[in-house]
Amino acid sequence: MDKNKLIGLGIIGFLLVAIGLFNRNEAQKAHPKEVQKTAQKASADQHKTTLAATAKDATTNKQTTAKSTDAKKQVPKSDFKPETIQLKTDKTTYEFSTKGGILTAVTLNEFVSYDNYHAKKDIPMALFAAGDNVNQLVFDINGKPYTTGNKQFFVVEKTDNRLVLQTNVNAQQSIQFIYTANKGTYNLDYDIKLKGFGNSVQPNSVMLSWKTDYLKTERLLRNERMVSTICYKTTDGKEDYLSQGRDDSKTDFDNNFDWLVYKQSYFSAIMKPSTPFLKDGTKLSIHNYKEGIKMYNTHIMHYASAINLGVSNANDASVHISWMFLPNKLDLLKSYGQGYEGILNFGWGIFKWINLYIIHPLFETIASTGVGYGLVILILTFIIKLVLTPVQWKMYVSGAKMRILKPELEEINKKYPKKEDAMKKQMETMALYRESGASPFSGCVPMLFQMPLLFAVFRYFPASFDLRQQPFLWADDLSTYDSIWNFGKDIPLYGDHVSLFTLLMAATTMIYTVYNSSNMQQPTQPGMPNMKVIMYIMPLTMVFFFNNYSSGLSFYYFISTLMSILTMFAIKMFFIDEEKLKAKMAAQKADAQSGPKKKSKFQERLEMMQKMQAEQQRSKNKKKYNCFFERTKIKVTWETA
Repeated sequence: MDKNKLIGLGIIGFLLVAIGLFNRNEAQKAHPKEVQKTAQKASADQHKTTLAATAKDATTNKQTTAKSTDAKKQVPKSDFKPETIQLKTDKTTYEFSTKGGILTAVTLNEFVSYDNYHAKKDIPMALFAAGDNVNQLVFDINGKPYTTGNKQFFVVEKTDNRLVLQTNVNAQQSIQFIYTANKGTYNLDYDIKLKGFGNSVQPNSVMLSWKTDYLKTERLLRNERMVSTICYKTTDGKEDYLSQGRDDSKTDFDNNFDWLVYKQSYFSAIMKPSTPFLKDGTKLSIHNYKEGIKMYNTHIMHYASAINLGVSNANDASVHISWMFLPNKLDLLKSYGQGYEGILNFGWGIFKWINLYIIHPLFETIASTGVGYGLVILILTFIIKLVLTPVQWKMYVSGAKMRILKPELEEINKKYPKKEDAMKKQMETMALYRESGASPFSGCVPMLFQMPLLFAVFRYFPASFDLRQQPFLWADDLSTYDSIWNFGKDIPLYGDHVSLFTLLMAATTMIYTVYNSSNMQQPTQPGMPNMKVIMYIMPLTMVFFFNNYSSGLSFYYFISTLMSILTMFAIKMFFIDEEKLKAKMAAQKADAQSGPKKKSKFQERLEMMQKMQAEQQRSKNKKKYNCFFERTKIKVTWETA
C-alpha cells in the first residue's frame, strides 16, 4: 500500500474518532426543575366519583362504571386522593392517574431492560414510571391561566381497553381525556374534548404540555443519551430533529406538524394528530440532567414540548391523537407509512441509502434463515468482502507495483534533496510512473469506493434493534459492548472494562497496517510527519474509541479486516507473481524509453510550471542585483540568453 492509500486510511480513522468524540459530548448544563411526582398508588376501593352513565351507554357497553348522583355538579376537592387506573393489552400496560388525568407509566410487555436481561429476570420493561410523564392542557380562561395537571378527574367510563376521565371547571365547562388501548398494536388513542368554553378561550390557544423522563433501559446510559432527541415532521414533508444527546430547544418553525417523536436509542414515543399540530406557540426542548441529581443515574434525558392543538372552537372541541410507544424497528416503523423510519440514526446521504437498501435487506434475509445474529454478521461480512474482492485485487496490484518501484523512487529522492528541485523530482517521479504503468492513485480510488460502506455499517450496527440482547460467544448483548474484565472503576477515555472484540479488531488492523506500510516512502523533507508512526497510532486509538461501542460493530470490523488480510495473502500466494509483474513493468518501461516520448498533459503542465518558477526566480535575482548596482553606482546591461 502506498503513501496515498495510507493517508486515506488515516483520514478515515481520524473521521471515525472525530465523529465518536462529537457524539459522546454530553452537555453538563443544569436540568430544568425536576418533574414533580404527581401520582401515587392507592387501593381499588378508594374514593370514586363519576358521572351517572346513561341507560343507553349501560346497555351498549359492557363496562364497570363508578356512579355518583350528579358528577357534573360536583366541585373537585383540594384534598382528594388520586387513583391509579390501568389498561392492559398484549403488548403494552398503561397506568393513568385521576390527578390531572395524565398517563403516568408505560410498560412494554414484550421487552426487558438490560439490567433484568443480564440478571435473567423476566420483568416487563418500563419506558417511564409514575411521575416521569405529564400530559396536560395549558390555556387561558377569560384571561386567567388554567392547567389540568393538578385538577381532579372523575372516571366516566372504564372498560378493559377504554378509559374516560373528566374534570369540570364549572357546571357548564368540562374537559375529557379519552384513552383507548388497541390490542395487537402499540397504539393508544388519545382524545381530548372541551365543552362549554365558548368565547372564554381564545381560538388556537389551547396547548398540550407533554413532558417525559425516559428510564434507563440499556447497558450504558451514556450511549443512550448520545442518540436521544426529539424528531418531527412538518406538513411540507420535511423531517428534522433537535441536537442528539445535548441540550437544545426550538420555537421557530416554518410549517405545522404531522408528528412528533420522543426518541431514545431503541424505543420511542410518537404523537400523530388527526389534524396537524400548529406551529404557532409550539416549543420543543430536550435537556440533560445535572450531575448530582438523582435522575442523572436512572433516567436518560428530559423531553418537553408545548404543542398547539389547533382548537378553533372551544365550545365543542375534539382533538384526536394517535399515541404510540414502540421499539425502533425499521420494518415496524415503515409499516405505518408515515415516514417514522426517518428517526433511525442510519447516517445521512449515501450512507443512509446504503443501509436502507443494501445492508438492512441483506441482514434481514440472512437473519430469516434462523441462524444466530453473530453468524448473521459473519455471513454478511463474507458476502460484502466477496463482492469487494475485485476492489481489493486492484488495491493489491497497485501496492505490489509501488513496492517494486520503491528503490527507484528512493533514488529520485536522493537525486533531488533540495526544496527548490521539487518540480524536477515530481516530473521525474511522474515519468517513472508513466513508463512503468504504475499510478499512486490506482490504490486510492478503490479505497474511496469502500469508504461509504465503511461509514454506513458504522451507523447501522449500533442503531439496529435486531442486535439488542442477542448473545454471541462471550458477548451477552451485541448491541452494546462486550467485556472480559471489569475494573470496577472508570478510566478516562477508556471505560471500566476490557472489550475483547475491540482488542481483536485493533490487532488485525495493526497487522494489516504493518504489512501494507512496507512499501511506504519515508518523508525526505525536514519537519514532515512520519506516516508509518501515524498509521501505527490508528489501531491504538481504536482501542479507546470502540471500547464502549456495540460489540456487533467491533466484531464486524474484526472479521472484515481479518478477511482482508486472508484475501491479500491468497492473492499474493496464488494469483499474482511479483517477479513476473516486475519483469512486465521493466519491459513496459524499456518500450516507453525506446519509443518516442509522448508527454502527458500533466507532465506538460509540470514543465510549464517549472519554467515559470525559473523565470520568476531570475526576475527576482535581477531586481535584487539592480538594487545593489544602483546603490554602488555601477551600470550594468542585462542580456537574456
